[in-house]
Amino acid sequence: MFSGTYHRTIDNKGRVFVPSIFRDELVRGLMVSKGYGLKCLCLYSMEKWEKIDEKIIENKVAEGDVQRFKRWFFSSAVKEAIDQQGRIRIPQNLIEYAGLEKDIVLVGVSNRAEIWNKENWQEYYGDAESKYKKNTDVFEKLEL
Repeated sequence: MFSGTYHRTIDNKGRVFVPSIFRDELVRGLMVSKGYGLKCLCLYSMEKWEKIDEKIIENKVAEGDVQRFKRWFFSSAVKEAIDQQGRIRIPQNLIEYAGLEKDIVLVGVSNRAEIWNKENWQEYYGDAESKYKKNTDVFEKLEL
């Protein structure tokens, strides 16, 4: 399970230090993909990626839309491994997609981690915080 917020930098070769707390989830390797609906990247363990793949393959709703989504989603996803220094390499096309610059933020989101441009994350988080400080309905609907 991924949780927490970690500030990092990305070097000129596209390498990022993965928080040590995330590494245990990613020992079999990981997939880096575009975030869907947001300008961020997602990191999935291989186990989670296999489950996502199965669900997308099984989905028959609006077959044409599913096919388009599969092409968009899978075509830019890359398999990576954590190197001996605890880093992964982000391909240039994904760096550009997410607008990553030197300062980035890794965020744990339960079953995945996300990589954000620092300014984009601050804006997103600020908007979410102001919304949920005023409105607790979402938490209450979870029926914990």
